[in-house]
Amino acid sequence: MFKVKDVMTKDVICTESDASISRLIDIMKANNIHRVPVVDHNKKLVGLITEGTISENGGGMATSLSIYELNYLMSKTKVETVMVKNVITVKDYDLVETATERMLTNDIGCLPVVNDDNEVVGIVTQNDVFSTFLTMLGWGHKGARITVSVKDEIGTVGKLSKIFVDQNINIQSIGVYPQEDGTADLLIRCDSVVNDELMKALEDAGMKINEVYKNE
Repeated sequence: MFKVKDVMTKDVICTESDASISRLIDIMKANNIHRVPVVDHNKKLVGLITEGTISENGGGMATSLSIYELNYLMSKTKVETVMVKNVITVKDYDLVETATERMLTNDIGCLPVVNDDNEVVGIVTQNDVFSTFLTMLGWGHKGARITVSVKDEIGTVGKLSKIFVDQNINIQSIGVYPQEDGTADLLIRCDSVVNDELMKALEDAGMKINEVYKNE
């Protein structure tokens, strides 16, 4: 779970490098998409074209040409002249974290997903990553979100889990965020409203409660 293949868009609309920009713009508008992988006649990835690359390459012309001249020029301009050629990609079996780091490091909003033969099998975007992040944190489910500070040591999560079990409260997700002072912040999502007994049990176990947020 949470591999690239689990979150990517699988039915990807692609274009070939000899297609016209005007035709591609029509396809993008009709399908409400903003990025299109470019493939050769063997379906191998050779580039990527986005609304941004089209705008960057056509912006200067727009100030000096009439709309009719611009449309004509776009109909004669091929995708290969404005596409990104050195495309950063990811494999469908890679972790979502790998895709996220790659997008952050290179300051890009999407990654074509290719198989071992460099054929496009999907595309993953920042929005896919955001959705995965929310899912992992249990966002959208009724219950509560609790953050506590604990000693960063073996057995802490087990102790915390037992406290929730004793209070008959189900944990939906736990995020662990180590700190430099030997502690860790735990972000816990549970499916019930937090009661005073749970708060006291956590404090008695030496866990500092930082915040309780009720999610309705």
